[in-house]
Amino acid sequence: MSQLDPQLVNELLRNRRSVYPGKYTGEIVEESVIQDMLENANWAPTHRLTEPWRFVVFMGEGLERLAAFQSELYKEVSKANGTFDEVKFNKLATKPMMASHIIAIGMSRCSKESVPEEEELASVAMAVQNMYLTATAHEVGCYWGSGGVTYYEEAKPFFGLESDDKLLGFMYIGKVDSKDWPKGRRKPIEEKVKWVRS
Repeated sequence: MSQLDPQLVNELLRNRRSVYPGKYTGEIVEESVIQDMLENANWAPTHRLTEPWRFVVFMGEGLERLAAFQSELYKEVSKANGTFDEVKFNKLATKPMMASHIIAIGMSRCSKESVPEEEELASVAMAVQNMYLTATAHEVGCYWGSGGVTYYEEAKPFFGLESDDKLLGFMYIGKVDSKDWPKGRRKPIEEKVKWVRS
């Protein structure tokens, strides 16, 4: 194992933030950074090596394709159940273009019998955390959102997911001016820990 500097690891972990598209500069993130994020996601913990994470990366014209798909699906489903909102429709149709890349996050339910679903969900979340930390190391902003069509069954095929799989949201990625990097907000760890020493 290579020698790691614990202080640098601490600094990376404590500087990770969710940075929203409104703060992105519009510059394109290098594909090598996206590749690093995906490769590091692939090293998340996984019970029985099921590796349940599934990703679809949208960039360039692919962002327009995602925007058109999610806004039209939202319109179809919401009009059918009487909840259509023009503002939400327009947001779904335009928000993807604020990002350099968007990664759709899925969970493949490949081992229903042997591994509890909660453990598979936890593995995907840890994969996403690895992507967050990698982006932070590259001084790139990102955030994981689960709005829009995330929980629509009808959305799954577009992202290559089966009926037993789950779409867990979207990671928006973009370059950020250092002055716009959010400050951290956490309550002391002492409020959340109980030590049992005997």
